[in-house]
Amino acid sequence: MASHHSHTVTRIDVSTGIAYDDFVNAFEKAAPAYNPVSLELIAETGGSWDDVRAAMAGSAPNDLVRYARINGTSLFSIAGHTTRSMEYLTGNHVIAETMYRHDPKALLYAPLRMLIYSDGNGNAVFSMHRPSDEFGSLGIPEVTKVGEDLDRLVVNLLRVCGVDASQDFARRSE
Repeated sequence: MASHHSHTVTRIDVSTGIAYDDFVNAFEKAAPAYNPVSLELIAETGGSWDDVRAAMAGSAPNDLVRYARINGTSLFSIAGHTTRSMEYLTGNHVIAETMYRHDPKALLYAPLRMLIYSDGNGNAVFSMHRPSDEFGSLGIPEVTKVGEDLDRLVVNLLRVCGVDASQDFARRSE
């Protein structure tokens, strides 16, 4: 028998004021591409989770890496669309494990899904669902806390890219 759970999330759209290409380049530098070879090597050589933690710490200068990138510009330009866009799956499997241990459904929201697209002036807009809303929907205080920590990591990632989004991610009384 299936169960149904509704929850509310806040989508945050941050107008960066930074040219699309410049922001995408800054974002990809701040959250480098994940290299699965290191994890495979750790597994093959009998390494430990501490080895995985160390490898992630060394490859994620701002605590987050890019697991995937989907170029919406390429996908939709042939249909005549001119809006540029890049979608990312971004996260940190060491952080995700701290939620997975409580509930594997945390992987519904990890890695984080992020979108960068161009506005009418050619500047980047950054969009995503607030992580604390997504993870908080599971109703597990320890998982909610990690979601709140991820809010702060995303704010820091955007700061590294040249944007102050701290107010955008702040919780407001509803």
